[in-house]
Amino acid sequence: MRRRAMNLADLDELAEAPPRSRNPAPANEFEFELPRGYVDKDGAVHRQGRMRLATARDELRPQIDIRVKENPAYLSVVLLSQVITRIGEITDVHIGIVEQMYATDIAFLQDFYRRINSEGHTRAGVTCPSCGTDFEVDIAGSRLGEW
Repeated sequence: MRRRAMNLADLDELAEAPPRSRNPAPANEFEFELPRGYVDKDGAVHRQGRMRLATARDELRPQIDIRVKENPAYLSVVLLSQVITRIGEITDVHIGIVEQMYATDIAFLQDFYRRINSEGHTRAGVTCPSCGTDFEVDIAGSRLGEW
């Protein structure tokens, strides 16, 4: 590791610089914010996450899962557990975590999955009910009323 000397002016400039993301999302991953959030065993709520684009293997693997064969509705749980790469600080996202998520969050993630894998983006066209203006919103992240 290389060290560099800094003077007081450099520190001031560094302090005023906009914060950089610790781990920017790779090009095949999309960030999201869950409506409710996953609550872990310690009671911490995790809302921010990332989902990667699905591969053919991701779509085929659940078809041989015995749980999916017994209950086809389980398909989305298995599929989501394969493509979600992070929820909060949790990077080992598995079926058990997805099973414990709120139904609201599962519905959001199913729609999010469909959008990024079918349409290639997370934007949705909407129309203002008051004035009828058409515009796009990004469903990936901000809370209601935020930009």
